[in-house]
Amino acid sequence: MTRTPLDSSRPMATRVVATDKAKRLIEELKETHGPLMFHLSGGCCDGSSPQCYLEGELLLDDADQELGEVQGCGFYMAKDQYAFFKDSLLTLDAVPGRGASFSLEIPTGNRFIIKSEICKME
Repeated sequence: MTRTPLDSSRPMATRVVATDKAKRLIEELKETHGPLMFHLSGGCCDGSSPQCYLEGELLLDDADQELGEVQGCGFYMAKDQYAFFKDSLLTLDAVPGRGASFSLEIPTGNRFIIKSEICKME
């Protein structure tokens, strides 16, 4: 599946990277579930935490912004939330524990977290 930024009027720069721990967990989940996608939640269940879904399970629309991909998985967030993170590089990490969400990694005893670093992205 080839993805393009939802705002196709400008090129997409990757604004999210993953740690080695997160990459290993993603690969484990892909082996079990198949293609995946991520959405940085706006704070509903578990604060602003990355949610991992089966690719296409979460319906995206013009209110969502694609930030790039990690391990071949699209990574999105709401455009209004993106306004807050637009000058940040996000790092997806995995830590032991259970989040309060519907994310696919929950049964593994691990959870994805996001770390942000402010930097001017061109």
